[in-house]
Amino acid sequence: MPEPAMPPAPRENSLPIRLALWIVRAVLTVFIVLDEIARPLYRPLVRWFASLRLIHRLEEGVARLPRPLVLLALAVPFAVAEPLKLIGLVLMARGAFWPGLVVLGLAHLASFLIVERIYHAGREKLLSYPWFAWIKGLLTRLRDQILGWVRASAAYAFAIRTRDAARRWWQGLTV
Repeated sequence: MPEPAMPPAPRENSLPIRLALWIVRAVLTVFIVLDEIARPLYRPLVRWFASLRLIHRLEEGVARLPRPLVLLALAVPFAVAEPLKLIGLVLMARGAFWPGLVVLGLAHLASFLIVERIYHAGREKLLSYPWFAWIKGLLTRLRDQILGWVRASAAYAFAIRTRDAARRWWQGLTV
């Protein structure tokens, strides 16, 4: 009995594919532009947090841990912060906007302060796991590809022009 013919693969230039790619690019552009707008706001907080004596001591302690415990030290706050982000979104979707925003904000704060400092302190030991180094490399390449794709878009160029115009306007007000 002959095998059934496979349906043709969707062409990349078909309308549904182009529309889906446009939506993905638009969503990614919004998130990347929001990150670029917020980064100057949270960088001083990250620097301040990293400069605290307690944080230095905790980082030194993490760096002295055996490799499996460094991985556990990274996994525990990550495993707490990531579900909290989803809980924050669910609260917002259910109408509890402000409590959801607070939960989401605190989860992001924990994620980029605590998890980042643990990763920084234990990076050498974590990257000695071949699977961890492979995942880190894969995520870095994927991030770079997505950033390149988004930054090549007209929507990103427009957002950056708008951001720069807003900065010039703000600087004109504060002079």
